[in-house]
Amino acid sequence: MTIRISIASPATRNMAGIGKTSGKPYDLNFQAGYAHVIDRDGVSAPYPEKFEFILDKGQQPYAPGDYTVSPSAFYVKDGNLVLSAGRLTPVKPRAAA
Repeated sequence: MTIRISIASPATRNMAGIGKTSGKPYDLNFQAGYAHVIDRDGVSAPYPEKFEFILDKGQQPYAPGDYTVSPSAFYVKDGNLVLSAGRLTPVKPRAAA
């Protein structure tokens, strides 16, 4: 099973600074996506969940479109959906009939 992710925009949000405890600089780029989640009974949520995920250093933002990712790549932290591992795989458009 996979989760469908929709990317609406290639825009990113940058967060940079110095870590409070480590004293080391950080520079993170976030991109927004929409997860089309289902419950444990297989029922789709009426609306997708908006979330942000961190791009790898130097990674280009994902282009608008639909992608899939394994559910094991997510966890919930402080009530927010977090993408922890894995890369988004583009969904190939269906051929016209």
